[in-house]
Amino acid sequence: MSTIPITTRGAELLKEELHRLKHVERPAVVQAIAEARAQGDLSENAEYDAAKDKQGFIEGRIAEIEGKLSAAQIINPADLDAGGRVVFGSTVEMEIEATGDVVTYQIVGDDEADLKKGLISISSPIARALIGKEAGDVASVQAPGGVRNYEIIEVRYV
Repeated sequence: MSTIPITTRGAELLKEELHRLKHVERPAVVQAIAEARAQGDLSENAEYDAAKDKQGFIEGRIAEIEGKLSAAQIINPADLDAGGRVVFGSTVEMEIEATGDVVTYQIVGDDEADLKKGLISISSPIARALIGKEAGDVASVQAPGGVRNYEIIEVRYV
């Protein structure tokens, strides 16, 4: 199995979710199943069915998170020294050449991506175009509306 890059912040968020699922959600659903079972006939018990469905979801998510964490290559962006090049975990400030707007993105793992927070996935077209570039370089990205050019202003490792 190949490793999955993830930032230290992303790994901590997954660990917190795993802890919550194992120590809060799982016991609550087990209690709900026990209460539904106590009501008698399980064949027409909607609460029992709902609790069993939720239990299946929780167990599946626990397995998924544990798998991701076991295959994770945790990267602390602050420890990077890529000589000013864009790499996984770096924060890139750039100007959209067509509009002059300045945007800032951090390149993160697939599970951490959230465009509203300025976090883009390593597998996104923008991130793939940025990897290996330096301040002053222009990255061209094929977007649905055509090619967009981004001039890299600054690369930070925070």
